[in-house]
Amino acid sequence: MELTPRQLLAYNGTDPSKPIYVAMKGQIYDVTSGGSFYGPGGPYAMFAGKDASRALAKMTKNEEDITSSLEGLSEKEIGVLNDWENKFQAKYPIVGRVVS
Repeated sequence: MELTPRQLLAYNGTDPSKPIYVAMKGQIYDVTSGGSFYGPGGPYAMFAGKDASRALAKMTKNEEDITSSLEGLSEKEIGVLNDWENKFQAKYPIVGRVVS
């Protein structure tokens, strides 16, 4: 499946008939099984329906960092992002990718 960032927004957990997706490094993960974290009211709900690469790398929930941009990240931040990617791959199925 290929989704644009705009289409990905529809999978933010607000529609109970749809799965919850979070993207990282262009890969879309189905995080529905982690709905208590990524669903409405969850501690990571702001990442649902978005590519959260930068925010995960920087370990922040700031709205301006919830983006796919990796520009200007330090080597340490890229390492943190890679750790997140490994965790997601172990826990959630990849269901597609984000396209522009």
